[in-house]
Amino acid sequence: MSAMIEVQVTDVRQLTPVVREFSFAALDGALPGFSCGSHVQVVLPIEGRTLRNAYSLLGDPRDSGLYRIAVRLQDASRGGSRYLHEQVRVGDRLQIGVPSNLFALHSQARHHILVAGGIGITPFMAYLAELEAQGASFELHYAYRSGLTDAYAAELRERLGERFHGYDAAAGQRLDCASLFAGKPLGSHLYVCGPQRLLDELKLLATAHGWSAGRLHWEAFAAPEPGHPFSVELARSGQRLQVPGDHSLLDALEAAGVEVPNLCRGGVCGQCTTRYLSGEVEHRDHYLDEQQRGATLMPCVSRGGCSGTLLLDL
Repeated sequence: MSAMIEVQVTDVRQLTPVVREFSFAALDGALPGFSCGSHVQVVLPIEGRTLRNAYSLLGDPRDSGLYRIAVRLQDASRGGSRYLHEQVRVGDRLQIGVPSNLFALHSQARHHILVAGGIGITPFMAYLAELEAQGASFELHYAYRSGLTDAYAAELRERLGERFHGYDAAAGQRLDCASLFAGKPLGSHLYVCGPQRLLDELKLLATAHGWSAGRLHWEAFAAPEPGHPFSVELARSGQRLQVPGDHSLLDALEAAGVEVPNLCRGGVCGQCTTRYLSGEVEHRDHYLDEQQRGATLMPCVSRGGCSGTLLLDL
């Protein structure tokens, strides 16, 4: 990640016991503009190493004087969310990347169906500002657990009125995904951000209802899951690396000074796709097809096997 922005934390809000919101201002000059659905990578120094985690920008794209992100404290955190929750305070300085957008609104959609699961509400906060400014037709479906993952629920219920549909798991309420496709006007597009099981269910239902792939838009930022340590060799330089169980392959490559283009760091955008020449690969991405996986991997989430060395074309 070459372009970096130095920012200062100007505000921290604890929204729920596990969700904390941060506001950033540029230390020098103005922050770049962004479009709804954009995210930034936040550079986090964790115990002698550096993590780069992607977070959606929350604010109104028409006002980029401040950037806002919300972070859920993950039970199996590699350290990034815990660092933000426990270490970062107002006045601290951080580095972030320039905004990137892998989850934009479809310009030709006549009706927008937004579906959020838990912390997946974050990209839709900027969506809502844009849709309201446009006077567009939309509805928001927000599944959460009250007192835990219901950040912004009360605010959005009051703000959106009948366009808000909330589902509180603590009260036994469940989102009926099939109902999202019933009786929708022509030109409707569905956008979903949340846990993988929600994405998978909606993809299957969209196909079953005859929706084209271009009408379903999704985002699933997820930190790489830990795994077994493994060895890597870089074919062009002969360099050998050891990847610990709680590091991603991309982390290890960057720590060794090997720059790999990347945007999402969650296995969905395809930017970091890398050729491998031999070795066992545990693919964990949501981008490559089976044929592509025979020769390429995504180092942000893919891992090598327990035995042998993974040989990369780097």
